[in-house]
Amino acid sequence: MQGTEHDRIDRLQQTLRRKRIDALLVTQPHNRRYLSGYTAPDHGIQESSGVLLIPAAGRPYLLTDSRFTLQAEAEAPLFQIDRYDKGLLKLLDKLAAALDFHTLAFESDYLLHSTYLRLVDMAEKRGLTLKAQSGLIESMRAIKSDTEQHLLRASTRLNEKVFQSVFNTIEPGMTEREIALALDLTMREMGAESPSFDTIVAFGTNAARPHAVPTDRELQTGDLVLIDMGLIYQGYCSDMTRTFVVGKPDQTFVDRHRLVRRAMLAGIDQIRAGVTGAAVDRAARQVLHEGGYGTFFGHGLGHGVGMAVHEAPRLSPRYRKKLQAGMVVTVEPGIYLADWGGIRLENMVIVGEQGCEILNEDTTYLDL
Repeated sequence: MQGTEHDRIDRLQQTLRRKRIDALLVTQPHNRRYLSGYTAPDHGIQESSGVLLIPAAGRPYLLTDSRFTLQAEAEAPLFQIDRYDKGLLKLLDKLAAALDFHTLAFESDYLLHSTYLRLVDMAEKRGLTLKAQSGLIESMRAIKSDTEQHLLRASTRLNEKVFQSVFNTIEPGMTEREIALALDLTMREMGAESPSFDTIVAFGTNAARPHAVPTDRELQTGDLVLIDMGLIYQGYCSDMTRTFVVGKPDQTFVDRHRLVRRAMLAGIDQIRAGVTGAAVDRAARQVLHEGGYGTFFGHGLGHGVGMAVHEAPRLSPRYRKKLQAGMVVTVEPGIYLADWGGIRLENMVIVGEQGCEILNEDTTYLDL
């Protein structure tokens, strides 16, 4: 993907020149991978595997430590790899002097306050002007290229394949935790890098928690099962939710399931370039409201998916920005009742000029 990354860096450098910024410090892990191809993970915001320094012109830098130098050199050939043995700030100070930077931007949404204070101290001593920036790279990531769309399709297909493999083994007596572990293991066996988030498996009343954590609760015949799962394939995430019953579902479940399905289709029907995320959310929410369950749907309808499983844009009552062709979003309405359980159905779609492309082929929600 070197050509792709070269184009991304070029676009970003044009933006920096337009904003009169000499260099940008990139600390957000997904932004780092998007621009460089460097895949080393961070073990939390306090332990970085490296940062990027993108000058407004010329070759960019990947700054890391001895643990990751060889990996950085192999994965990021477009970058000058510099190792910091005495701390990142000392190396930044040295590069600022050598490259004659006067203005340094940083990602204000992803920088520890303690790091920021040290950066301020370095900047004052060096005579640098710091500029907080937000969304420079995220706005680029929101519109997926043809290559990215292909990878998101592949990630979704693999996610469905994993689901079907484990779905066929589910039976009474299994625990939520056992099913979640089986899904995670099968993902890796089938070629995924990892889950894209902590897999959710919830039985019965546990499914009333939208982000339920799998427990040792055992599955009983007649229980509803909610599975929310996703994986990372070649750097790109998938996200899918299915809800079903082990055994014969009663009419209450059937009616509620069909209502959520209608809400999903109503949202999908609204998706196209130029429509706001709020309008899409409203279309789905209205179906649930008319069905008598509007107050039992508390979260937004969906979110962008790419290198991160949650990224721009959003489908929610507060998201007034317009969708653009090439964005990829989830559509995931749900209803949650504490004394009964929950139902959520989730597909991913690519926004087009006249409508959208549904990425999912799995049809288990059509069983009802």
